Amino acid sequence: MKILTTAKKVVDVELTIHVENGAIVEDGLQYVINAWDENAVEASVQLKENNGAETTLVSIGGEDNTDMIRKCYAMGIDNGIHIDDPALDKADSFVFAKVLQKVYEKGDYDLVITGKQAQDTDSGQTGIILAEVLGVPCVSNVIDIEVVDDSHIKVSRLGDAGTEIVEVELPAVVTVSDSINEPRLPAMRGIMMAKKKKIQVMDLAALGTSPDEVGGAAPKSEIAEFMASKSRQAGQKFEGDAAEITARVVDLLANEAKVL
Repeated sequence: MKILTTAKKVVDVELTIHVENGAIVEDGLQYVINAWDENAVEASVQLKENNGAETTLVSIGGEDNTDMIRKCYAMGIDNGIHIDDPALDKADSFVFAKVLQKVYEKGDYDLVITGKQAQDTDSGQTGIILAEVLGVPCVSNVIDIEVVDDSHIKVSRLGDAGTEIVEVELPAVVTVSDSINEPRLPAMRGIMMAKKKKIQVMDLAALGTSPDEVGGAAPKSEIAEFMASKSRQAGQKFEGDAAEITARVVDLLANEAKVL
C-alpha cells in the first residue's frame, strides 16, 4: 500500500496572536505543523509499521516548511515532497486540492490521509475537494483505520449520531480527527537520521502544471480581514443570603444580559 499524507505549516495558536489593521502581526510568530495533520502523519506511520505501507508526505509552502518535513521524517515518514512556488502564496482549499491532485497522479497512491481541518482557517475542505477531483471515495472525521485487504480498508468515523463504520474501496481519501491517536514524540535517533534524508522540492512546472490550471491565479475564496476576539469581561461574585442572591442573579440575567 502506498500512502500520501499532507502537512500544512500554521501559526502556533498556543501563543498570543496580535491583530492590527485587519492583519496578523508577523513579528514574533512561530509556526508548527497543523495539529490534525500531525495525527494524519501518526496514522500513516502506524499503517507502515503494522501493514508494511510505504509513506510519502507532501507539504505546500515556502522554504521554512523544510523543518516541518524533517520532523515528519523523524516520526517515521519514508519520503518527503515539498511544493514551493510563489504562485501559491494566496492559495485556498480548492487550489491546494488541485495541486495535491497533481502530486497524487504522479505517485499512483492507494490512500491519501489528511487532517480533518487546519487550525488557521478551520475550513476542513481540502481533503474532501481532493477526493472529488480525483473521483475516489472519501470518509471524513475518521478515528480509526483498519486494513481489510489490498483493495479495501475499514474506517470508523465520528458521525452526528455516534460512531459509524464504513468499508471503503481503494484508492480513497480519508480526513482524520484528532481523536484517532496521540502523535509520537520523535526519538533522538530519528531526528538525527531525518537531517540526512533528501526532500524532493518541486514547483508547479515540475509537477507538470501551471498557476492557471490549479486555479492559483484566481482563488475561489480569500481572507478579507482578521479580527481580534473580544476579551471576556470579569465576572461578578455574590455573597449573602441565598434567596437574595438568586433574585439578584435572575434580575441581571433578565435585564442586563437579556438571556431570560
